[in-house]
Amino acid sequence: MSRHFDTIYSGGTLVNHDGIGGADIGIIKGRIAAIGALMHDSADERIDCTGLTILPGVIDTQVHFREPGLDHKEDLESGSRAAVMGGVTGVFEMPNTSPLTITRETFEDKIARATNRMHCDFAFYIGGTKDNVAELPALERLPGCAGVKVFMGSSTGSLLVADDDGVEAILSAISRRAAFHSEDEFRLEERKNLRVEGDPSSHPVWRDPQAALQCTQRLVRLARKTGKRIHVLHISTKEEIVFLADHKDVASVEVTPHHLTLDETAYDRLGTYVQMNPPVRDAEHREGIWQGVANGVADILGSDHAPHLREEKDKPYPASPSGMTGVQTLVPIMLDHVNAGRLSLQRFVDMTSHGPQRLFNLACKGRIAVGYDADLTIVDLGRKETIANAWIASKAGWTPYDGVSVTGWPIGTVIRGNKVMWDGELVTPAQGQPIRFAETLEPQAD
Repeated sequence: MSRHFDTIYSGGTLVNHDGIGGADIGIIKGRIAAIGALMHDSADERIDCTGLTILPGVIDTQVHFREPGLDHKEDLESGSRAAVMGGVTGVFEMPNTSPLTITRETFEDKIARATNRMHCDFAFYIGGTKDNVAELPALERLPGCAGVKVFMGSSTGSLLVADDDGVEAILSAISRRAAFHSEDEFRLEERKNLRVEGDPSSHPVWRDPQAALQCTQRLVRLARKTGKRIHVLHISTKEEIVFLADHKDVASVEVTPHHLTLDETAYDRLGTYVQMNPPVRDAEHREGIWQGVANGVADILGSDHAPHLREEKDKPYPASPSGMTGVQTLVPIMLDHVNAGRLSLQRFVDMTSHGPQRLFNLACKGRIAVGYDADLTIVDLGRKETIANAWIASKAGWTPYDGVSVTGWPIGTVIRGNKVMWDGELVTPAQGQPIRFAETLEPQAD
């Protein structure tokens, strides 16, 4: 007996819990309703994916979309447009905005700004501070909250909890996995004199590997003391990968495309445009992070999309701000690594879909499975393209990968059954909704 679907994506190669193989996907009311051979079934729309590979929707768990307060660099609409143009179906956005996202009022304001205005689905982190510790147990359970984010080292914005007592108080108060920017602020203050005026290559000398490792060691000790789960963002050193391998029961690990792709030679080519916190380091650290990908210590990929305008990045170091665009280039840069044999396609999926679902208990996202949201990232693994600034949808309008040729390209972005981007065109108006988390599901009336 034939069935009728809203949409059938047919003829593609799926990457899911069954491995890699050909199958059709039938969608009803935004959810995956069937997987298999659906050539005898009918649909309002049948989309031919012959020659294409269908991945679970890519989730970028670290972006800075700058709204409110820094909207000249980026806003929720432009940042999410960049996301879907790059094949990303969902994002976790960071709290270092102006005002800081540290209260119920500021958090719910962002949810209201984003709903049906962002092009992808979204969750927002709540910032952890010494002043809002008492409110964090309630704030981390708000609908659409990805959890608590703490800056142990100073970066863009004014969120900072540098001392052990402050971090311990936050961990003691909360129940969900908390995310950390792990650089030792005390060491950074001591070493500020190592910054060389006009020389961004001194950035990783100032923010050295020891500043990262020292802070991560402190953080793990506090996680063990409080019995809580931590998520260490944007690992930049080989030493942290080795250290964290012994602490996977409490610590999950994020790595970024730029720390996996760029090395110290990028400072000669890009200057302040490669300036990030924590820094891009030398090839030895890059290879150490790749070892973490290969051996499973690294759990997920996040872009750390942190845009600044050209006139800001063109200021002489160290007056130049740290951060670069990344949400739109995550998929093509990493697919190029897949094609080069540095990681398997299934490992890429694990780090961008299954990993976020597993670590953060996403409800009905992160898998191509019946009953899940029909979030799909559809790619052409053989397509060769050259990344260009003109393609970048961010308000910043630039990428450190301008002129870089890649193999593997996002063709379609499907979110809850809606075909949002197809072959470089935005084809559906913004319909973004908050991501739901199994730990904080709201009760529903019968």
